[in-house]
Amino acid sequence: MILLTKNIVEADWLEKQQLADVVIFDCRFHLDDSNKGYEEYLVSHIPGAVYLDLEKDLSGEVQIHGGRHPLPDIDDFIEKLRKSGVSKDSTVVAYDDQRGAMASRLWWMLNYVGHDNVYVLNGGFQYWVEKGYSTSSRIPLPNRSNFKYDLQTHLIASKSEVKDSIGDDAVVLIDSRAKERYEGKVEPIDTVAGHIPGAFQENWQDRTTDVGLWKNQTELRKELNNYLESSKEIIVYCGSGVTACVNVLALTELGVKPKLYIGSWSDWISYKDTPIITK
Repeated sequence: MILLTKNIVEADWLEKQQLADVVIFDCRFHLDDSNKGYEEYLVSHIPGAVYLDLEKDLSGEVQIHGGRHPLPDIDDFIEKLRKSGVSKDSTVVAYDDQRGAMASRLWWMLNYVGHDNVYVLNGGFQYWVEKGYSTSSRIPLPNRSNFKYDLQTHLIASKSEVKDSIGDDAVVLIDSRAKERYEGKVEPIDTVAGHIPGAFQENWQDRTTDVGLWKNQTELRKELNNYLESSKEIIVYCGSGVTACVNVLALTELGVKPKLYIGSWSDWISYKDTPIITK
């Protein structure tokens, strides 16, 4: 099998590709140790992979509003893609070891800048190693491209849009965090606990198996069926706009085009006029 789904690629397929045809990104990142992912990359990575750091490359400077992982300056991000050799004809594959969370963030960002020929590697780096495929510690030197972008602004939901959606039967909000955070019972990261009124809870980790492999379309459809049979607009959020991308990808697989509230909960609680629910 080459592809598990439309946006998820198998290790067996990637191992057979010529590196000149595919741009690979290593997105491993640990929220509790921001240097660990890059250190792991330096030791061992998929041959030819370029490292992108969640906070240095896939996020911008944290300010009063915008959340813990706001989008980076688009021109800076595009320049990094160009230096990595991404062109309009490139097939891009992203991987991590965090059940697809960081790789899905890059997947979403590439879609946002108009490049939809991008995949997340099923099972991440750990599964690649378990398959016995080769690794390298060599840092690649890609040829710079002239990649041009076309922002897909319809993929983003603003704070105002999310606020206006509360009580609107035509919009569905999905909170991608764990149930205990959604219910406000614990909040290990942000300063305020709870969730946006009316949001449904769908833990992003439920989209993969216990060993980090993506569930197939039949399983995803069974879990997310309530959102598929509706013509309502769907807005997805999490703590900071990263792990929500896993749910966005899963819904996209099933034919839905959700929006991402990029600032997510950490942006929502930075305002005084935003309602909060705990239960």
